[in-house]
Amino acid sequence: MPNIKIFSGSSHQDLSQKIADRLGLELGKVVTKKFSNQETSVEIGESVRGEDVYIIQSGCGEINDNLMELLIMINACKIASSSRVTAVIPCFPYARQDKKDKKGSVERWSRAPISAKLVANMLSVAGADHIITMDLHASQIQGFFDIPVDNLYAEPAVLQWIKENIPEWRNCIIVSPDAGGAKRVTSIADRLNVEFALIHKERKKANEVDRMVLVGDVKDRVAILVDDMADTCGTICHAADKLMSAGATKVYAILTHGIFSGPALSRINNASFEAVVVTNTIPQEEKMKHCPKIQFIDISMILAEAIRRTHNGESVSYLFSHVPL
Repeated sequence: MPNIKIFSGSSHQDLSQKIADRLGLELGKVVTKKFSNQETSVEIGESVRGEDVYIIQSGCGEINDNLMELLIMINACKIASSSRVTAVIPCFPYARQDKKDKKGSVERWSRAPISAKLVANMLSVAGADHIITMDLHASQIQGFFDIPVDNLYAEPAVLQWIKENIPEWRNCIIVSPDAGGAKRVTSIADRLNVEFALIHKERKKANEVDRMVLVGDVKDRVAILVDDMADTCGTICHAADKLMSAGATKVYAILTHGIFSGPALSRINNASFEAVVVTNTIPQEEKMKHCPKIQFIDISMILAEAIRRTHNGESVSYLFSHVPL
């Protein structure tokens, strides 16, 4: 693969190395550091003139610092005369702030920002020519950009994990923990040829669920909760309890982005899950040490193949909708 350079930000270097190894490439030399006043400094340690550059940085950890680091890396490569700069963002930051409809505590409508659009503008102004991301929380975020956006799906990896690790998968039911994920679970259920259900939830405020209503029959079946992300895990843990009380024999959760902040790990340990499976768009090694129920699926092959196809001018969307891992 000539005329290509891959650089890693500091948010998830293990994933970046896996992607580079799958492509048979070395990660480019880059030094990131902070000055005493906490300003971010980036130095690209090799020429990128005329190169097709890919910068891998996930929206996790110190999100604001890592986002700023990504913007500076993009701009550094752009003004160093690279031919194209692609930001590979496995977990897109601020993706949950995608619309202006949040109710305020005092007035009927709050003055909520659309922060995902702001992030899109920042990436474009920094000089990004292309975005590769995975399982966006809201697909309309693609429309926030005036540059190409490839939103990859973890679905092929999820299907493979279910078939290889759940012996009773033919008697399972795929469950969405909220109405917004109905399209996701119906797609997986159709490809497994099983039924699906969903849970309607009502929130008092962010990260706090008021009540849940199950729509569907899970009695005497293995229930597999599927969602794009889990943060404090209040929703999926309540959903697991709801499914068990409705007669499910086992409950699994499969998530693309395992954020797991605050009381998430203790909630998972105390919940009735057989396993909580996440992809490695976010580092999980430390969390797995404190929560043995967490398992991860490596999606470096999906991202590596997307980079290879993008570099060669081939279709990315066709690959992941038609070809299994």
